[in-house]
Amino acid sequence: MKKTIIITGAGKGLGRAITLRLARMEHKFLLVGRNEADLSQLCEEAIALNSEAKYVVADLARPESASLIVNTCIETYSSLDVLINNAGVANPFSIENTPVEQWDLMMAVNARAPFLLCKKAIPFLRESSEATIINISSVVGRKGYVNQAAYTASKHALTGFTKALAKEVQPMGIRVHLISPGGVATETLARTRPDLSQNGLMQPEEIAEVVAFLLSMKGNAMIDEINLRRLNSTPFD
Repeated sequence: MKKTIIITGAGKGLGRAITLRLARMEHKFLLVGRNEADLSQLCEEAIALNSEAKYVVADLARPESASLIVNTCIETYSSLDVLINNAGVANPFSIENTPVEQWDLMMAVNARAPFLLCKKAIPFLRESSEATIINISSVVGRKGYVNQAAYTASKHALTGFTKALAKEVQPMGIRVHLISPGGVATETLARTRPDLSQNGLMQPEEIAEVVAFLLSMKGNAMIDEINLRRLNSTPFD
């Protein structure tokens, strides 16, 4: 069955990989990002894989973006089945040197935007028999790292929000999943963690496979959270 899917942060990295993996399953997409050229190219690639795809250029730091995104999806496809909150901002600062503006930005994009998108999407998702929300958190959503206090706080907030969300929408038949990966080879990680060797990093396509698996689940089994670590990192840490 074709699903109507919103993916934020779709233009690069993990969002792009998720889009292309799911496009092989011939779904309908509304792709969200800040770079129009990236989104336009990705739409062309998704369409070449026999999917339907449109895009919205939006800054998730702006609260009004949530209404724009969901309304555009409904106006375009008349339905919504899956919301994937993937967009994120990560800028490294020590606590003493964290500008308030950066704290606010990371909280706005990483925590507030998923809340607002879920709030706007739930009335339409509850009408779908395939309704699913996937929030992309991070290992920092359960651990703390030096020079990542603001980012860590925002991902902890997203993790906590997802736990409450899952309980609230369960009676509506909406599935909620949280994916919390460790180091993934993206531009963001290269900038924020230059100390990590590129050799051992997970690839965006590996996370995309997990997303595809979660969307394939149709029975009575349910996965709340998937924690993914690098193969060479410490097990059960």
